[in-house]
Parts: sequence; C-alpha cells; structure tokens
Amino acid sequence: MSIEILGTDASGLLSVRVSARLSEPEVASLQAAAAAAIATHGRIRVLVHATQFAGWAEGGLWNDFSLQEQNDRHVERMALVGEERWRDQTLLFTSAGLRPFPIRYFTPGELPAARAWLTTG
Repeated sequence: MSIEILGTDASGLLSVRVSARLSEPEVASLQAAAAAAIATHGRIRVLVHATQFAGWAEGGLWNDFSLQEQNDRHVERMALVGEERWRDQTLLFTSAGLRPFPIRYFTPGELPAARAWLTTG
C-alpha cells in the first residue's frame, strides 16, 4: 500500500505518507480518512509526506470528485512535501488553485516551513 494514514492530532492536522505508486483505491482511502477526521474535528488541515513518491498507477478512472465536493469546505489548508520533480504534476493532480482552500508544495528540506504554514492563519 502506498498510502499510510499517520493520524490526526488534537488540532485536526491529518498527516499522511505517500510512497511508491499511488492508485485510485488508495486515493479513495485517503479521502475516507479525511472524511473521518472532518467528522471528528469539524475542520482539518492536511500534511502529505510524499518524499518516496513514484507517480500514479495507470488504469484508474481518477474522476470521482464526490468526496472532494462534500469535504472541501471543511479543509483549511493542504501542504504537500515531496521532491521538486513532482511539484507541477502534484499541484495539478490536487487541483491547486481550483479548490476553496490553499494548497502549497514544499520540498523535503522545507518540512518545518510546511508545518509552520499549516499552523498559521
């Protein structure tokens, strides 16, 4: 499995680790974890550690936005931490700039800055 849900802290920060190749069912499990965190905390922030990411698996439909549409209004911010080479594709995949909350991309060396950005505002 290339997604590991690390947990949600008391402040509503959902932390996730993504490694290897990401499949459509794994994205669905991440969305379900986000929905559960929202049910518990009301509003959440998301930190995605994708430092060993290897791209997206071929095949899936990648077009079910129903959970995203239901839950986006409960997400305050999303920080993505990964290698520079994945920046543009990851921001496109997450629909950065089109969703009702800010999404920023950080490199692994910027992890402290990502955490700080998530906890401000």
